[in-house]
This record gives sequence, structure tokens and C-alpha cells, in this order.
Amino acid sequence: MATFLYKLGRTAFRRRRLVALLWVALLALAGVGAATASTPTSSSFSIPGTEAQRAFDLLEERFPGAGADGATARVVFKAPEGEKMTDPAHKAVVEETVAALKSGSDQIVQVTDPYTAHAVSQNGSTAYVSVSYKVNGMELTDETREALKDAGHGAQGKGLTVEIGGDALQTMPEQGASEAIGIVLAGIVLVVTFGSLVAAGLPLLTAIIGVGIGVSSITALANVLDLGTTTSTLASMIGLAVGIDYALFIVSRYRAELAEGRTKEDAAGRAVGTAGSAVVFAGLTVVIALVGLAVVNIPMLTKMGFAAAGTVVIAVLIALTLIPALLGFAGDKVLGRKQRKAAKGVGGAEGVEGAKGVEGAKGGHDGKGGKPNGGTRWARFVIRRPLMVLIVGVLGLGVIAVPAASLQMGLPDDGVKPTSTTERRAYDALSDGFGPGFNGPLLVVVDGDKATADRTVSTIKGLDGWAAVTPATPNKAGDAAMITVVPKDRPSSTATENLVHDIRDATGDDVLVTGATAMNIDFSQKMNDALVPYLALVVGLAFVLLTLVFRSVLVPLKAALGFLLSVVAALGAVVAVFQWGWLGGLFGVEQTGPIMSMMPIFMVGVVFGLAMDYEVFLVTRMREAYVHGQRPGEAIVTGFRHSARVVTAAAVIMIAVFSGFIGMDDQMVKMIGFGLAAAVLFDAFVVRMAIVPAVLALLGRKAWWLPKWLDRILPNVDVEGEGLAESAGAPGAAKPDLVKV
Repeated sequence: MATFLYKLGRTAFRRRRLVALLWVALLALAGVGAATASTPTSSSFSIPGTEAQRAFDLLEERFPGAGADGATARVVFKAPEGEKMTDPAHKAVVEETVAALKSGSDQIVQVTDPYTAHAVSQNGSTAYVSVSYKVNGMELTDETREALKDAGHGAQGKGLTVEIGGDALQTMPEQGASEAIGIVLAGIVLVVTFGSLVAAGLPLLTAIIGVGIGVSSITALANVLDLGTTTSTLASMIGLAVGIDYALFIVSRYRAELAEGRTKEDAAGRAVGTAGSAVVFAGLTVVIALVGLAVVNIPMLTKMGFAAAGTVVIAVLIALTLIPALLGFAGDKVLGRKQRKAAKGVGGAEGVEGAKGVEGAKGGHDGKGGKPNGGTRWARFVIRRPLMVLIVGVLGLGVIAVPAASLQMGLPDDGVKPTSTTERRAYDALSDGFGPGFNGPLLVVVDGDKATADRTVSTIKGLDGWAAVTPATPNKAGDAAMITVVPKDRPSSTATENLVHDIRDATGDDVLVTGATAMNIDFSQKMNDALVPYLALVVGLAFVLLTLVFRSVLVPLKAALGFLLSVVAALGAVVAVFQWGWLGGLFGVEQTGPIMSMMPIFMVGVVFGLAMDYEVFLVTRMREAYVHGQRPGEAIVTGFRHSARVVTAAAVIMIAVFSGFIGMDDQMVKMIGFGLAAAVLFDAFVVRMAIVPAVLALLGRKAWWLPKWLDRILPNVDVEGEGLAESAGAPGAAKPDLVKV
């Protein structure tokens, strides 16, 4: 593989104008496709195989046009102190609002009058209007949302306090600002790392091009492939992350090859042949993790995973072709100012050979004219005290992981939103006036006649945990009925979850429980059930892949175990902050609650890919040094001397990008940002930088052991670049010093 990629890198360098033109053409083609495609609609959120989904399907069949899985809104009215919502003046305002809501949108199914629907609190201080829509929250038009807000604002100015809750106001969080902040921070880190604006700009430019092609392609194909508006979110985030990382690895290796005295073309070829091999396998691990989301069997997640995987493939191809092409355009400017001056001072037509030793001194070629860099010093410290470093690292992450044992999964409701939002204030007003369960009513669907429905009502009233049970509402045919059950506790509580299970256990197969609360409970259970199979698939396939890369059994095993440790520690930190409330004020957590049910699988998929990036890039350099004749300890130091700076920069960039989401108001986005930033912090700086070298130092040569029978079976993918020795005679290539065997 290294030889093929070497030739690919040199070809892209020589024919840089053609390569750049092809990628620009692809970007333009994708952009035109996205601009001319019809506006994508959001796919309906479905969870195949769950009772809540079967109930929705039954409702659509027996109650056509009712919009059973459509969005809902509640306009909550609160009278001034000492007054009641039943006062004639306030009643007139509410009736005007009901009329305005009914005429505000053709997406509305029903608007209830609180005075006929018994939606006025016992003390008369609070009333609410329920609004049902034909489509889900993500499919509502902006005009429909504006009509809802305008109706509330109109009543607000007439002496009443009016707040609006429900998923009708649900919108995708604006991510442009967070992504822009992340790109700016990434640029700063890259400039500090490379000391060159050109070298720093290349990873940013190519990552943006890759994300642009990926997201534009998703937009262009959205209607054809039934992709929802949320599909591009994960693709954008992951594409930006790996795009910067992969380009960073190639550019860094190119500069190191120049410092060894190679020509620009040969340096580009060798950068793609060595670091590019690591990029290919790192990209494959990310693709495996994302495509593996199909195991969960939730269409929305499957589509998001495949779309993000496609963006990762684009990032890999760009790193292997566009980066060497742009390096050809950049010339000496890819080096820092000091390196360029040194190159000019030594002279020569090619010039950059004079930079030999300069980048090396910066890289820490100790004993060869340069002082040891931070990576070298740290590696030497670890191999002198490997057991101590291993114990401290494992125990430290173990302590942080302890709260994960108390993990409670669910989907956060409006009760965890900031008090500055109307959704949170509506939630609190309903809780005060009617009880917390009114924020998450259950919908019980009876597949039977009126007698069956009446028996179901009696059965439910014999259970604990409900605050109200409405009479059964039959359909026109009389063969199905709906019953609304209001829990005593809030939607995300354990008591409400127990009530759902109790109703299901106490009634027969012809009674189904659904609604947003039940759907969230079923979704959480499905995610929980899929976690172990997903982990087994992703870690198992990645183990096979890493065995091919490192030709070792223990190194991939160590990589997988280290990743699991960092993810569990990150989950522990998430539980401590968002479920227990520790340091909640520091991160803007106003209300604790369950951890988002997709968080564990989401973290596994995203962080596993990034962790394997760092593992592959760091350890392949060690493997390369070991294969070329260095002792195990020397190989560890060599790997850190060349790669620690780059891996550190990549990790800092990702932490900065993810941390930008912590400042957002949306609790789920805040949780994702915090969890991913913590996971990258633990994995890059504790697992990869401390535990990995400590384990390798303790294992010595055994770390690279591979059974002979397995060695004969496995194909030799040559990630270390041994085959590049054969290309030493290529025109213009400097004599290689790679092979010392």
C-alpha cells in the first residue's frame, strides 16, 4: 500500500493543476446540485419494532388524518395575581387566541378550547390551549411557527402571562457560530504548531472543501434518498474533524521529509506513502464506526451514519490527492520562516534540502544537532517509569468513570431548558397549575370495541402513578379508541417510566401505549439494547483492521481497551455534571435530568474514530522505527519525537471545536459538546500519550508479537513504508535512510 500511495502522492504533486481543477469541479457540481434540488423535508422519526411505533401506525390506520405523530404545542395562560382565567375579560382573550390559532396555518389538525376541554386549573390561575399539527416538529413551516408565536404575543399584551411549550417550536440548533469558532481556534493551533500560515491554512482549506462537497451532496440527494434535514449535521461535524486531522498528518510528515533532505516531489510521495497509509486505515475505522450505527435499526441514525461515512471517505481522498497537489503550489512557504531562511542560507537549486536539521531540531532529533522536544522528553520519562504512569492513568480514569454506574438514560424535556426560554416557562407554569405530569401525557390506543376500551380505563385507574385518566374516545368505525393518561410525575422521571411499563403489563396485547413520553422510553430502551452489539461490531472489526496495520495482537487489544476506558470515563463526567449537577453552574446546567439516550452510542461512534486516528498515527511511527531496526524503547521515543506534537495539535483542535457547543442553550447539544470534548481529552492525553507508551514499554518486543500462522494468513499492507526503499532510484529522489535492516 505504501508504494501505491507513494506513486499517487508524486503523481498528484506533478499534476497538481489537474488534481486541483478536478476537486474544484466536484465542489462546484455538488454545490449546483444542492442549489437546484428541491427543499428536503424531514423524514418522520420512527423506531421500528417498538410498541410506541406500532401504536402510531395503528392510529394512522384507524384515525386517518388525526396526525397522531404530528407536532403539538401548548399555549399556557396565567392570570395576574388575585385574578382567574375564568374572568370574562381573560376568557375573551383566550377565545380570540383560539380563533387566531385555527386560522393561522393549514398544517393544524385541532385547537382545543380550554373552557370546554377542562384545561383550567382548579384554582383558576392557569389555562392552556392544546394545538395539534398534521406533521412532526421538524416539518412545520416557518410560517406555521410564526403564527403560533404571534398568537401568543397577541394575548401577552392584554394583561396575561403567555408562554408556549411543546415540540412545535423544535428547531435544529444553529451551528454556524460554533463551527466558525471551532475553525478559528483550529487555525490558531495550526499556526502555533507549524509556524507557517500556509501550512496552517492547508488543513483548514481542504477540510472545508471536503465538508462542502459532502454536505452539498447530501442536500442534493435528500429527496431522492429520503434524507431528513438533520442528516447533514453529523456529516458536517465529523467531516470537519477528520478533514483537519488527516491533512494535518500529511502536511506534518511532508515537512519532516523535507527536513531529511528530500526533494519536494519525493517528500510529497513519501508523506502520502507513510502518513497517508495511516490516514487510510484511520479513515476505515471511522467508517466502520459510522456505518455500524445501522445495528441500532433506527432509520434516522442509519442515514446519518452512512452520510457521515461518505464525508469521511471524501476527507481521506482529499488528504491523499489534493493535499500533495496544494503542497506543490505552496513551495517553500509550507515551511516556517526560520526554516526558509536556513534553506536559502545553505542554497541549492531546490533549496529545501538546506532545511535538513532545522525541522529536525524543532522535531527533536536529539543527538543530531537538536535538543530533545517535549514529545521526546515525555516518552523517556514514561519508559523509565512505565508501571507508575500506567497505574496513575488507569486509576485516574477509573475514578472519573465511577458516576457512569449510575447512568440513567432518557430524552431531556423542556424542563431542562434555560429559564430564559418560553418552553421552560410554559413547562413550569403547567407543573404549577396542573402537576408535572401534564407536560408528558401518555396516549393509550385500544384495538377493540367500546367495552374493551372501558375495561382498559378501569384497569389503568387501578394502577399507581397517574393523575388523570380521560374517558375513551372511539373512532368512527367503533373498532379502536384513544385514552389519555396524565402521570403524576414529570415526563423524564423514573415514576413515569414505571407507569408506562405497568400499563403495558396490566393490559393485553390489544392495548398499546404511545405519545412523546412513551416514544422516548422505547427509544432509550432500544439504544440501551443496541449498545453491546454495536460495541462488539465496531471494536471487533477495528481490532481486525488494526491487526493488519500493526501486525500484532496485543497492540490492537490495548488500543480497544484504552478506548473503552476513555469513553466510560467521559460518560462518568457527563453523569456527574448533567445528572448529578456537579459543577453544573460552570457549564450552564440549570436543571439536572437523564442523560440523552443516544449519548453512549453517539460517543462510541464519534470518539472511536478520532481515537483510532491518534492511535494509528502515533503507533505506526513507532512500528515503522521498530521494523527498521530500533529497539522497542527507542521506537517509542522516535514515535513521540515525530508524532506527539501533531497528535497533540489534532486533539486540542477537536477539544476546541467540541467545547464550542457547550455554550449553546440546547441541553442536548451542550451535553454532546461536553461529552465529546471530555472523551477526546481523556483519550488523547491520558490513554494515547500516557497509557499506550507505558504498556508498550512494559511489553517490550512482545508488543509486536504475532503468531506465525496468523502472520502467514494476513496480507502485508506495508503501512511502515518498507516498500518505499524500492523507489529510492526514482528520478530526483534522495537516498533514503528508512531501512536499517
